[in-house]
Amino acid sequence: MPPICALYIGGMLAKVHGTAASPERVTPDKPVIRLLPIMGAVLIAFLVIGLALPVLPLHVHDGLRLNTFVVGLVTGSQFGASLISRVWAGRYSDGAGPKSAVLAGLMAAVFSGALYLASLAFAGAPSLSVSILLLGRALLGAAESFIITGAITWGLALAGPSNAGRVIAWMGMAMFAALAFGAPVGTELYATGGFVAVASATAIIPLVAMLMVAPLAKVAPRHGSQAGILTVVRAVWMPGLGSALSSIGFGALISFSSLLAVRREWSPVWLPFSAFALALVAARLFFGHLPDKLGGAKVALVSIVIEAIGLALLGAAWDRNMGTLGAALTGMGYALVYPGLGVEAVRRAPPESRGLGMGAYTVFLDVALGFGSPVLGLIAGWAGLGAVFSASAVAVLAAAGIAVRLLVMSHKGAM
Repeated sequence: MPPICALYIGGMLAKVHGTAASPERVTPDKPVIRLLPIMGAVLIAFLVIGLALPVLPLHVHDGLRLNTFVVGLVTGSQFGASLISRVWAGRYSDGAGPKSAVLAGLMAAVFSGALYLASLAFAGAPSLSVSILLLGRALLGAAESFIITGAITWGLALAGPSNAGRVIAWMGMAMFAALAFGAPVGTELYATGGFVAVASATAIIPLVAMLMVAPLAKVAPRHGSQAGILTVVRAVWMPGLGSALSSIGFGALISFSSLLAVRREWSPVWLPFSAFALALVAARLFFGHLPDKLGGAKVALVSIVIEAIGLALLGAAWDRNMGTLGAALTGMGYALVYPGLGVEAVRRAPPESRGLGMGAYTVFLDVALGFGSPVLGLIAGWAGLGAVFSASAVAVLAAAGIAVRLLVMSHKGAM
């Protein structure tokens, strides 16, 4: 994992003042260096999501005494809001510029933390408290949508579409580094200060990222007519569907891994998720270039199989070590599915609407997480927490058929 301070220093050294840069004048040499300041901002911004991931199910289930379906609903509401806002974020990034999209998302994250705090005032009325918490999660979902869509569009403008897989992988690496780091920090905050400490950090941390982003030079938005949403969706629906199926496993990890650890008496409870996130970061650090080099569909196919094996192992794990291994394999596999299929989406999206294309592509992930997490909650109630991960493994394997189809289409197109 790239050290946080290295990313911060890289961001400060890469500050550029002056007029906005035009995408056409930017060359893709040393693309990773160009991405460092944006990655630093993404890392800090996503700490707020990482802080809450392992403790939010505990707060809802153990603190508010609500059932596993509500746990899945609260967790998934963030992704449901991302689903609604993703296309809007893409259009905003294309029209106003990706820097503006990132700043708008960071401000929304600040307000989501304020709603987290407000929900605690009504802890004695669990239904009202969780309703306010749902609003905060929804606003955070919109914030995440603007931040990551803007950051990826920004990265594509700086590094060029030929480095699309690397851009997507490295932005995601910064995101998951934040999630991995945030999980133990959030657990410690929850243990020492309760959910109020997590909520306060959620409101304050995005302000730090805003200070990093504000001095960076803008990338001029592309002018001219943009492709219609239906045109873009038709271009990216197949890789998007594969991404959605593969993301069911991610939804299972963020919603139920901490509860699984508690149920099976694994300590610390954040270990499965952090193992997942650290393995994902390592895979993207060392292998993030492979989708651009070998082809997105080919890399995604291998990664899907690894992810499914990890999920099955986690569901059947009888001790902490086996569970940690399963979570790590899940992260290692999922690491390159999203960028691999993302390369296929970028290649199909109209150049003047790449922000909208990435937004539409990510909508499929939001659908999977927004609707899949509550369904997984029902499965947990009916068949136990282990069944959640077994069912997720089956869903992930279904994405292999999409990857094979894309691979065949790529070969036909090259003939």
